[in-house]
Amino acid sequence: MPYDTDDFESDVIQKSYTVPVLVDFWAAWCGPCKTLGPILEDLAQQNKGEWVLAKLDTEKHPSIAAQYSIKSIPNVKLFVDGQVSDEFVGALPKPQVAEWLRNSMPSKYRVQLDGAKILLAENNMAQAKELLESVLAAEPQNEQALILMAQSLLASDSEQALKTIEPINMGSKYFENAQAIRTLQGMFQQISDPESLPEDNIKNTYLGAIRHARENSFEESLSGFIDVVHKNRDYDNDGARKTCIAIFNLLGEDHEITKRYRRVLASALF
Repeated sequence: MPYDTDDFESDVIQKSYTVPVLVDFWAAWCGPCKTLGPILEDLAQQNKGEWVLAKLDTEKHPSIAAQYSIKSIPNVKLFVDGQVSDEFVGALPKPQVAEWLRNSMPSKYRVQLDGAKILLAENNMAQAKELLESVLAAEPQNEQALILMAQSLLASDSEQALKTIEPINMGSKYFENAQAIRTLQGMFQQISDPESLPEDNIKNTYLGAIRHARENSFEESLSGFIDVVHKNRDYDNDGARKTCIAIFNLLGEDHEITKRYRRVLASALF
């Protein structure tokens, strides 16, 4: 099948709302492009329709290349729902490209995963777990589902939450989320053993912030932790700041709570 596109809006942007589109930005003079191109085409033929390949000649379409900040080629970008969701630059070997695709392709169950996120935000853990169980039954290695499942278990069964994220290793795009869950799990243990914490005027504020985090009340939790940072940053080995970072990593950089409270934390620190 032909891969070259002269209609980027139709072949890439609009198409990506129904199926992920992998775009190979290339040029005829580019030696590494000639190496990578056949690898992408071979993988596209093997993928059973889970994604489609489009190749864009940057010499023929310089304005589109400029729009997507193409400064070096080959440059490969994955489009999902009209947006770039992941990318790499350079001629990677076929096994590495295949591994990148496995990690970068969105799940077929992303609608269910988005629904689980909403349920977690609403503190509806039972329904979130039920939804995530159906996703993991079909895709047991889905790391986003594993993270969300662990989050749903944190308050009720923190040991099981840790077991759930065991398959997520360094190098995974969800590794920081897994580390955040480990940090929060450790903090939640403080509630059952408050005597282990140093005596200080801000101890009750600290414990209250932990309880709010366990209840998924992240704004109240962050407000409490930042109050601790402001008054005694060193308390519990800088635990308040570390937990703020864990919450930010769990919510994601684009979350409104993260954006708002990162600025507040920075102000308290500096």
